[in-house]
Amino acid sequence: MVRRRSKRWIQRALHKHKKGALHRQLGIPEGEIIPLSLLRDAAKAPGLLGQRARFAINVRKFRKKR
Repeated sequence: MVRRRSKRWIQRALHKHKKGALHRQLGIPEGEIIPLSLLRDAAKAPGLLGQRARFAINVRKFRKKR
């Protein structure tokens, strides 16, 4: 059976996302932007921290102004 991919995968992913959790794990206040170098280092971490950092890197691509 072939699994159909949803067109709205990013909405579901953002809905599951806990706002501010990555900031709290990295020790950065919520109003500040997390530096990309710190995100890349955190993306190599195992577990939830690594998942959140990788997701943040991917979401950055959606937020760019065109």
